[in-house]
Amino acid sequence: MSSFTRLRTTEIPGTRDRYTGVDFNLGFHIRHYDLDLTYRVMPNHLSGTATLDVLSYLPLQQLTLDFARTLTVRRITAQGVGGAQVKVKKFRHRGDNKVVVLFDREIPADTEFSLAISYSGNPQPITSRWGEIGWEETDAGALVASQPHGAHSWFPCDDTPDEKARYDIRITADNPFSVICTGELVDTQRNNSTTLWHYRVQEPMATYLASVQIGEFSTIPLGSGAGVPVTAYAPAALRQRVLHDFADQARMLEFYAELFGPYPFPAYRVVITADQLEIPLEAHGLSIFGANHADGHKTWERLIAHELSHQWFGNSLGVAQWDDIWLNEGFACYCEWLWFEHSTGTPAEHYAREHYRGLQQKPQDLLLADPGPQHMFDDRLYKRGAVFVHALRLLLGDADFFAALRDYARRDRHGVVEPVDLFNILRAHLAPERHAELDELRSAWLLALPLPPFPTA
Repeated sequence: MSSFTRLRTTEIPGTRDRYTGVDFNLGFHIRHYDLDLTYRVMPNHLSGTATLDVLSYLPLQQLTLDFARTLTVRRITAQGVGGAQVKVKKFRHRGDNKVVVLFDREIPADTEFSLAISYSGNPQPITSRWGEIGWEETDAGALVASQPHGAHSWFPCDDTPDEKARYDIRITADNPFSVICTGELVDTQRNNSTTLWHYRVQEPMATYLASVQIGEFSTIPLGSGAGVPVTAYAPAALRQRVLHDFADQARMLEFYAELFGPYPFPAYRVVITADQLEIPLEAHGLSIFGANHADGHKTWERLIAHELSHQWFGNSLGVAQWDDIWLNEGFACYCEWLWFEHSTGTPAEHYAREHYRGLQQKPQDLLLADPGPQHMFDDRLYKRGAVFVHALRLLLGDADFFAALRDYARRDRHGVVEPVDLFNILRAHLAPERHAELDELRSAWLLALPLPPFPTA
């Protein structure tokens, strides 16, 4: 077998995401979201208009969008591009968090048009099997952490990881609250009691990586790494702890850029909320930590390294389906070990052996290639994925392994990936007589339940 074969999304049977349980929205792609919203902090009230630039790839008499029923759709209008005739006949907002838009005539394939959706209400997180995800009111503002499908808690969208788009996000919020969003800050307009914050995401981004953080934040510059500015936003009371615990953030970025190629976004920012969070989370060019992750003792340095590495593995290189989540988390976990190998001299193999011993003590019922929704955030997926990455490093050797990862990051930059993309690049950097060894590793670590022997060179 000379190469692995890609399974295209359109060839997957069924119309429902097996992991989130949400029906796919078929027949169109959203190319751009323009969100013009107002958030009143104290009543937790969100209102405004989302304008979606759409391209049909099938004839459409109607379409569906993901949107939480906690928000009320007030009006939907359509506008064709290039003379296309597109008019909304009616719409309905179903109890399964779907908006159905019916048109007055069938829209041909390859038609460009926009939908303007006005809405308002009190945003709430989506209840999922993994807990509450999406827009969450906090004691001091709001935060958004949407993985894997919480984006529709605050804007109408196609909430699936392989449908990337560009964004303009405008949020007007009460003073003195700051609004930190994914993207680059384009403009601020301050009025007597409110400020409008305009952010722009110029790279294709998955919906779950769109984030809004609202609070009373101070700006804490953390220097730059590989020419990329690094900034923290945190409550003023946490400033000294943040300066201590995130002191190496720019060095981490520079180190990862040497290993994996240029950082994928114009800047890197971390938000440390006033609230405590169980786990930190990555967003597009941004990571979110709780106040408990800045304790002044660098207790959570591994998580600081982990979330940064997701900018390459998960954000720029986005998974096409959630069954491939090991591509995000296995690599990010291994990047923790790479950072400590670099900063402390402790080999990554030390951490690989330590966590391999832990995996030996746990049930062998997790299939890395398709863990199922019940195991997609299981710590065994993170650690087994990371030990597998270590096995790949040993097979190729450092020079070819990291050269392959730089090729992988460059070729699929800002795209979506499947394991086939990674393995085909690894094969290109591996002597043909060793391709069978790569196939064996893939089968043992990804496609079988028992834990394989610990990898050795």
